[in-house]
Amino acid sequence: MNTDLFSRPVQLKNTVIDDDFWNQIRELVRTEVIPYQYEALHDRVEGAEKSYSIDNFIKAGKVVKDLSQGKEVAVYPTDKWHYDDKNAPEGAFHGWVFQDSDVYKWIEAVGYSLTTHPDDELKAKAKEIIDLVCNAQLENGYLDTLYIINNRNAVFENLKDFHELYCFGHMAEAAISFYNATGERKFLDTVCRFADLICDTFGEDKIKGYPGHEIAEMALVKLYDVTAKEKYLQTAKFFIDERGKKPYYYDKALGKETVEDNYHYNQAHREPRHQHEAIGHAVRGVYLYSGMADIAKRYGDDELYLACKKIIENIINKKMYITGGIGSTSHGEAFSFDYDLPNDLAYSETCASIGLIFFARRMLEIEPDADIVDAMEKALYNTVLAGMSQDGKSFFYVNPLEVLPEASHKDSRKNHIKTVRQKWFGCACCPPNLARLVSSIGEYCYTQNNDTFYIHQYIGGKVYADKAEIDIHSNYTEDGKVSILVSSKESFTLALRIPKWCDTFSFSHNAVIKDGYAYFEISNETRIDAHFKSEVKIIKCSNRVRSNIGKVAVTKGPFVYCLEEVDNGKNLQMLSLDKHTSFFVEGENIYADGYREKDCEKLYSAWEEAKKEKVKLCFIPYYKWANRGENEMTVYIRIE
Repeated sequence: MNTDLFSRPVQLKNTVIDDDFWNQIRELVRTEVIPYQYEALHDRVEGAEKSYSIDNFIKAGKVVKDLSQGKEVAVYPTDKWHYDDKNAPEGAFHGWVFQDSDVYKWIEAVGYSLTTHPDDELKAKAKEIIDLVCNAQLENGYLDTLYIINNRNAVFENLKDFHELYCFGHMAEAAISFYNATGERKFLDTVCRFADLICDTFGEDKIKGYPGHEIAEMALVKLYDVTAKEKYLQTAKFFIDERGKKPYYYDKALGKETVEDNYHYNQAHREPRHQHEAIGHAVRGVYLYSGMADIAKRYGDDELYLACKKIIENIINKKMYITGGIGSTSHGEAFSFDYDLPNDLAYSETCASIGLIFFARRMLEIEPDADIVDAMEKALYNTVLAGMSQDGKSFFYVNPLEVLPEASHKDSRKNHIKTVRQKWFGCACCPPNLARLVSSIGEYCYTQNNDTFYIHQYIGGKVYADKAEIDIHSNYTEDGKVSILVSSKESFTLALRIPKWCDTFSFSHNAVIKDGYAYFEISNETRIDAHFKSEVKIIKCSNRVRSNIGKVAVTKGPFVYCLEEVDNGKNLQMLSLDKHTSFFVEGENIYADGYREKDCEKLYSAWEEAKKEKVKLCFIPYYKWANRGENEMTVYIRIE
């Protein structure tokens, strides 16, 4: 690794987003999504699946209080992934084993929101929940409501299948966010007590275990950055170095031999530094890869970085949908084999694309790479935004590229494909994950080092960088025009990413173009006007993607477009795009000439040229689909 290229994100408090496109989304999250999720966590949303999250913390707090008073506390089984009113007593833990994390992600989103929009009422609500969390901590620092409520003696017994360390990871990120926003240490100190217990429990001469569901790795690195406690960084490295070693820790801990293929699910099939392909549960994967990149950078570990580089190249070039979605199979919510990207069976979990953005930013901190930013941008503007309705009150967990409502209702292979966004989920990882990303979007646009300030994403606003104040006036999503006003304190290099979707670009100043970035030397007040010409494009897949032979997708700028039944009628599979069409853009919609085959009810017949009629096709941005009721949708269309 070339350490001269290392950079770091700009702190959220030093960014001010002011962007016509993103303002409305961020305001929606702040004013609608965060309050809505607060109600959902309290099980007060009519018609939504129960969360049980807040109830679990209340129960755990009572257990802790009873233990402190020497009272006898009930013991319940800890043998399931999900507990509800049918399979668990009233006083036991309810929900998924990772239910605590939904609360933590909400607090994290609140912290980011308070950083940019102080709000005393929201802060007070967060502090009430933080009090519940802190009251649920055992005297030794342990904090996971499943085990505190059900069985304190089963702590850390099943790291492979259950989620104590995963919940800790989200807890740490939430505490850091709230501390950075408010300066209040109560929650952070609570987390540090749990982190200290983890560091005292796991290590070379201790328990040689590691998380089944990753995130503790990158969370411990964040906690190290805030506290400067070296043991947090060392434990994060230990979790990564120990993972996948044989004989497998999980086999020894659980007293049985697990089929090796099962370890692919949680990326524990081999040591991370020897992994070169994205495998297994997609969210777990990108969380691990994010932690790997963190450790590679902190320790200057070339071998680990090379593994990260090969993995992200595998994702981008062979396992990512055009929408930035990853994890193509519902079986294990996982990466499939190379080029296996079915449209109507896609899983493409919202959380997975969010995790890809986490991984991408960490890779950019090691070395700028326009291909990685392009993938990050696709995920952000398409799959991530599609995960939330236009009113912020319903959500997608799964993000397919083709939907036939009848198939979702009648075909068990496709029952994971929802045709309308859901009010909430029992397994509700995606909505609060989306809220925390959108609320902290300023941390994903820029990085800086001693010499260079990188602009990776063109979201309008002001940045207070180390060597300059930088105003970004962006019309990027409309026509690709961006103006950058720099008030420098001292000389530095400004690097602007050139979008991969852009064939024609121009700058008002001379630049050195290198590896997808334009570099400008800044020594005084400067204005740079950039124009990344945004044109409608017809994009094809590799012919190794069997689902899309003879089909294309339509894009413009960072957006992927789709067809919906409400605009184009039923049976979207009968439509085709005229390859000679001239596209017409009106607002956010794109219109084009195409054809519709005449309906043929006869199941089999002798081949003949299909009878077609000319039609006008209407494409809308993919992220906006399913906001006008249940209907068919497709991203890919035949071309002729």
